[in-house]
Amino acid sequence: MSSLLSPHLVQYIVVRGDLQWPVGALIGNACHASVAAIVQHMSSGDKHTIEYIQHLESMTKVVLKADNEEVLRDVCHKLSQNSIAYHLWTEQPEGIITCVATTPRPRDVLKPLLNHLKLFK
Repeated sequence: MSSLLSPHLVQYIVVRGDLQWPVGALIGNACHASVAAIVQHMSSGDKHTIEYIQHLESMTKVVLKADNEEVLRDVCHKLSQNSIAYHLWTEQPEGIITCVATTPRPRDVLKPLLNHLKLFK
């Protein structure tokens, strides 16, 4: 087995940019969503997720910004329409939807679906 991940596999995380939360809290939520998406699909035998986690030192993630909850829900709808699995993270106990993480997929599959969003800064 190669020590490097196939260069085309990537996990996208889309975080709401309208929340006036500390950056650390938003990063924490993005991490929760990322782990949840991976764990949920690792156990189902998803080949891309399994390959992705076998190469911990070379994982690639792209973090994008959604302007608000409506944009984030639109992203989820677009992912569903294209049969892309994801995890939508809701912060508890507040019940605030904060971000979504895709399962690892080839970049050329995910990028066209999300290219209207900008990098989270």
